[in-house]
Amino acid sequence: MPNIKPFCGLKPAVHLQSKVVTRPLENYGTGEARLIASENACSFLHLINPELDNPYLRGTRQELIFKKIAENFEGFLDHHYLVREANPAIYVYQVEHDGLCQTGIWTLTHIKDYLEGRIKKHESTVERREKLLADYLQQTGLDANPVLITYHPDQVIDQLIVKYTALTPDLDFAFADQSQHRVWAITETADLQQMTAAFQAIPAVYIADGHHRAASMAKMGLQKQALNGSKHQGDELYNYFTTVYMNTSEVKVLEFNRLVRDLGAWTATAFMNALEECFVLKPSATLVKPQELHQIGMYFNKQWYILSPKPAIYDDNDPVGVLDVSILQDFILEPILGIQDPRTDARITFEGGRTEVSALQSKVDNGLFAVAFTLFPTSVSQVIAVAEADGVMPPKSTWVEPKFLVGLLTNYFN
Repeated sequence: MPNIKPFCGLKPAVHLQSKVVTRPLENYGTGEARLIASENACSFLHLINPELDNPYLRGTRQELIFKKIAENFEGFLDHHYLVREANPAIYVYQVEHDGLCQTGIWTLTHIKDYLEGRIKKHESTVERREKLLADYLQQTGLDANPVLITYHPDQVIDQLIVKYTALTPDLDFAFADQSQHRVWAITETADLQQMTAAFQAIPAVYIADGHHRAASMAKMGLQKQALNGSKHQGDELYNYFTTVYMNTSEVKVLEFNRLVRDLGAWTATAFMNALEECFVLKPSATLVKPQELHQIGMYFNKQWYILSPKPAIYDDNDPVGVLDVSILQDFILEPILGIQDPRTDARITFEGGRTEVSALQSKVDNGLFAVAFTLFPTSVSQVIAVAEADGVMPPKSTWVEPKFLVGLLTNYFN
């Protein structure tokens, strides 16, 4: 029963759409981000990290960095790089990329739905990352990168989406990567009420991507509530975080493949023998991009293999243990290769499903890594099963699309 809310979004000016929006900062190298910022005064990167403008900016984040972000934000408004919508709206958002078209609802969701478990999660979060993002949100009031949440299809929501996507979009532009982005604002009272009621009738929804953003927004909201004390009413904008809801047929999950730098103390022969205890190994004459569940590809010593886990090692009734990412971690990476925590071990690298398998092979052939593992994508139904069981998936289990641009729709809540 998510409680959603219309908001007066900040949108890039029509003639600046492709210049304002950007990929998240972590998608760029420092040099690339600094170059973009130096050449584009409109880039939302100026509202994320002002050190891109001045690398010598030093001091506490609150006194200097956040102060500079506030100044930059005022400049964005004064120069009309960002324009606030006149009326509160719930937005229909559509993105086309790589031959895929995905459509959903962009809105605000109350943090109590997250805190009380109506928004179900499948990942653990890191406290340090939560705090950094919560500090940014609290000091700037800029919520510009939504959490992706999925839900089982709903006829009422689908009908409203069809109604609005038949109209001329309020925002329509192509980003530098050739992805096409469209937004329609729902402002009619009857449609807003219908949309809100439809979401309230959904028994549970599931985070597909953005666990740290949701956790950080909840943390920040609780801090604001404590500061406001008796003045807190519960409907303040800081109690809500931006979310894009896409039903399970719209969300696309790709695999996260693995590269391991070395075999540790194992010889090649001993490593292969160890694998055969839990897997059936079949050499492949071609590179292996798994086409079904419980099929793991491995490239080692100039040879591709298909690894089939023996049925005795996993339980179909265990939503976490049955995942191929879990099987790989529990029976190869940890017990054989000694990678106990893949989040911190420098010997392992992850490559999202957009990286070609041939590129993984090249990295092994070039000696950068000893072995590559390819996986079949975790399904949306598997993600939901883990969330329903209050389980936690291994790190880098899913590469979920779409990946959102920053600054397309911004909720300013200070």
